[in-house]
Amino acid sequence: MPIFEFDENAHLLGEVNGVDTRRVSINVESTKLTLARVGGLVAIKYPTGAVEEWLIALVDRVTRSLGEGDRDSEMGKGSGESKKEVIEHEINMVQVVLIGTIKAKEGKKANVFSRSILIFPGIKEKCYVLDGENLQKFMAIISAGGAGEHSLAVGHYTLDPHAIAYIDGNKLFQRHAALLGSTGSGKSWTVATILERAKELPSANMLLFDLHGEYKSLKYARHLRVAGPDDLAGSGPDVLFLPYWLLNAEEMQAMFIDRSEFSAHNQVMIFQKEVTELKKLHLEELDKSDVLNSFTIDSPVPFPLIELIKRITEKNEERVQGERGLKQGEFYAQFSRLLIRLQSRINDRRYGFLFQAPEIFQQYEALHTIAGNLMDFTGKDNNRNQIKVIDFSEVPSEILPVIVSLVARLVYQVQFWMDREKRQPLVLVCDEAHLYLPKRGGLNPLEERALENFEKIAKEGRKYGVGLLVVSQRPSDVSETILSQCNNFIVLRLTNDRDQSVVKNLLPDSMESFADLLPILDIGEALIVGDAVLLPTRIKINPPGEDNRPDSVTMDFWKEWSQPDKSSDIVRAVENMRKQSRSKRKK
Repeated sequence: MPIFEFDENAHLLGEVNGVDTRRVSINVESTKLTLARVGGLVAIKYPTGAVEEWLIALVDRVTRSLGEGDRDSEMGKGSGESKKEVIEHEINMVQVVLIGTIKAKEGKKANVFSRSILIFPGIKEKCYVLDGENLQKFMAIISAGGAGEHSLAVGHYTLDPHAIAYIDGNKLFQRHAALLGSTGSGKSWTVATILERAKELPSANMLLFDLHGEYKSLKYARHLRVAGPDDLAGSGPDVLFLPYWLLNAEEMQAMFIDRSEFSAHNQVMIFQKEVTELKKLHLEELDKSDVLNSFTIDSPVPFPLIELIKRITEKNEERVQGERGLKQGEFYAQFSRLLIRLQSRINDRRYGFLFQAPEIFQQYEALHTIAGNLMDFTGKDNNRNQIKVIDFSEVPSEILPVIVSLVARLVYQVQFWMDREKRQPLVLVCDEAHLYLPKRGGLNPLEERALENFEKIAKEGRKYGVGLLVVSQRPSDVSETILSQCNNFIVLRLTNDRDQSVVKNLLPDSMESFADLLPILDIGEALIVGDAVLLPTRIKINPPGEDNRPDSVTMDFWKEWSQPDKSSDIVRAVENMRKQSRSKRKK
């Protein structure tokens, strides 16, 4: 049975007029030009022997113009002479981009679509429009090809609403992915849909960075929350503390040392020296000789911050014996500002998850518990909680980048040092990525450190089972290095010219015009391009279940203003602002 059955009168578009690698020009008669639709599909048949084989192309451009030509005409009767007459004629051209090959299989084997193109069409090859039953046949082949063991059903093709759109779950995360779209385009719903599909797998492992508490409504997920000011006196098992000793040397210095100060180099020197000594003393007390022989200042080993302040204070106030009595020491008064910054951060309850964690988090084994909370997919009572959401909404904005990157770096390093056969692949879903994965240039030290951690994961994470799903409404503000490492793109509506330009530069040249559709996409409609999909095309994303939708719905201003009994709780909002927490628990 043939793959397609075309009616020459109804489906023949025209003939190949020019071939430029993946771009093909089709010469079309005036009466056939209306068959071509930008974004539609065209089938080009070429002889390859006994097996039926078609090239599939995406309509990129449809043009109609007037050209000039010459025609001989007689100057006069019986003169035998002629002259050239200039005439106008129509030039109808359809430009298409080759996207793959569909090949018939012998026997009971199914027809297969492949994105590889081994033979390019020749001049005069016939081109047919894919619509009606032929389009349904093709989309059925695409759906069947995507519906494999590792498939992830995300929606339906815009070209054929009856054809389910699948993404290859392996390829989606192996080389990282980016989910981009303007605010209100459906990003949060798309994230929730992907998480909802993943949670059906028995051993899926995904960690979502939730910056605004939008995903707290996902009932199937395990919810972790970075401790806020109200959690310091007592906290539950799902409250996350990240003690300061998890920070590496660069991160700690970026938090405490102002590089513009005259004595900054001395501050760095004394800070590194004393932190190294204190970590060494702790390992000696625990008799951890195996760690002691190889540890560095970056090793996540607990040390007493109060003792660090005491030692630096002694250096800052040190007086030494001189020829005429006591005189100021070598570092006298050089660390005063450093000590003020240290003390202010320690006393600030907003930073309590770092500096005021319960005593249990000052123990050597605390890292086992923290890493287990982040990475283990077995929850309370051995229930599967493979989807984990970390709420960062109460983390101060000035240190948000380094705290988010601390969690990512910890996950990556544990995966790096884990035996290969024991590794459980894990995906970091970076929601609102532009807030902590910014473009280079003019970044403060904390942002620099955070970006370095994520760029390392983007470049090397796939080898150790750490994938990234970068989610942002402003791709023009996201690190080019990280986006360039993403091999799959789910792009919803983008209305900003700069954001559209970034996406166009990331896509293959043959798909550049495909990106021109970005500003006219419907809410929840996406262009999906990359190794994870058989066919680069428009897809209508399925919404998540009613009970698992993120709290990110745009408020209906006019509707809300129409309610007669609406009132605001100003008092509670002001008190929440003062304590920097939305928690309703009493101290």
